[in-house]
Amino acid sequence: MRLASLAALLSLAACQREAAPAPGPRETGIQTSSGLERAAIETGAIADAAKVPAIGLYQRNHEAGRDALCVIPARDGDYRFGMEASFGEGQSCAGKGSARRAGDKLILSFSRSDHCIVVAQYDGDQLSLPGVVDMKCAELCKGRGSLEGVSFPRVASDAAAALQARDGSGDPLCDPD
Repeated sequence: MRLASLAALLSLAACQREAAPAPGPRETGIQTSSGLERAAIETGAIADAAKVPAIGLYQRNHEAGRDALCVIPARDGDYRFGMEASFGEGQSCAGKGSARRAGDKLILSFSRSDHCIVVAQYDGDQLSLPGVVDMKCAELCKGRGSLEGVSFPRVASDAAAALQARDGSGDPLCDPD
């Protein structure tokens, strides 16, 4: 008798399951997020990276030096950036160019390189370069330096801080228009 009751109860519960929710706006196209991430965004526990401008200064100090990235607004509505990553004496990468947002990505187009374009992951608090970049980006680096896997945590969210950033030679990392 108990087994039959249990089977009936389970059948009833299975029939009353709700249909799966329709995909949210971040589950279509380029952006995807987990249900937990969507819930955290909706409650304000974390920021929605799609709504956080990339403008600011990103920097990390480490034993081999400093990695820095500045992002400032451009006149055309996109961004301009400057980047420097140090990996020890004589080992570094540096470049400047234009950038544009594509969902949770920031597409970096380096200006003095033969078509070096890097698609970086942007989460609102950090910009992370992929583990593999195009071989055309090697000319941005000295020694055995590489842009592969470099990440830049945000330290400031304004253009003024980004414009004050200096490279290893003391020159502005980002040039104003």
